[in-house]
Amino acid sequence: MDDFLTAKDLVVEYTSAGVPINAVNGVSFSLKKGSTLGLVGETGAGKTTIAKAIIRVLPEMATKKCEGEIILDGVNLLNLQEKEMQKLRGSKVALVSQDPMTALNPVHSVGEQIMEALQVHDEKLSKKEAMGKGMELLEMVGISRDRFLNYPHEFSGSMKQRIVIAIALACDPELLLADEPTTALDATIQAQVLDLMMKLKEELGTSMILITHDLGVVAECCDDVMVVYAGQVVECADKMSLFHNPSHPYTVGLFNSLPQFAGEDKRLHPIHGLPPGSLRLADRMLL
Repeated sequence: MDDFLTAKDLVVEYTSAGVPINAVNGVSFSLKKGSTLGLVGETGAGKTTIAKAIIRVLPEMATKKCEGEIILDGVNLLNLQEKEMQKLRGSKVALVSQDPMTALNPVHSVGEQIMEALQVHDEKLSKKEAMGKGMELLEMVGISRDRFLNYPHEFSGSMKQRIVIAIALACDPELLLADEPTTALDATIQAQVLDLMMKLKEELGTSMILITHDLGVVAECCDDVMVVYAGQVVECADKMSLFHNPSHPYTVGLFNSLPQFAGEDKRLHPIHGLPPGSLRLADRMLL
């Protein structure tokens, strides 16, 4: 099976007060059609930056450099003009934000926001048709169509996340970028949202990149896993190989830091020290 998405030597550099911040340093990976790639690593490792680089929503004022190749279905996204990229966002690739509380516009009903996603990519779609499809999308994520005209503040956190997923899936994207989609949810609701995402992924044949801190989520949902540390890929393998035979010391440390409920030694084994910060990496590169 050919690779649907390929990143080659991806470099993303921010700038803060004139100081370069190396967020992503030469990352390369591939994703096959219909499969799920898990991105794991601690906060600040560069996972979200990788996702934002793919969909081209990096902060314009702070981004100094975004180089390399991101080839989606034979097209290098980094070579596209913004107008061309706008046509692909939502229809070809979509992002599920890690914070449903701020992903929705508080002054518009959820129905209006779903309809907007539909009509942006299909100008021939009438308001009535968009409303009907929007209600179907709400029901697809487990929310009654009677809530179509409600505002975001009238929904719980888990329901907001379901609405964000509905908006992301509105135009049947071929690639879904899920950036810690269950972080703000409790354990029971996490399981429900993940089950929903995987069910919809299978029904629609969508490829997915799932960013998460939770190795249990990776074990449940992913086909392949990429471990990111300080802006670099330290290990990438299929799920079974990574879980049964991790080869990089950092990956081994991640597994050792998980609580062990079996055996005599039930103490945590943390990873000692701190990852090199982006500013310290920049200072080292300037030397």
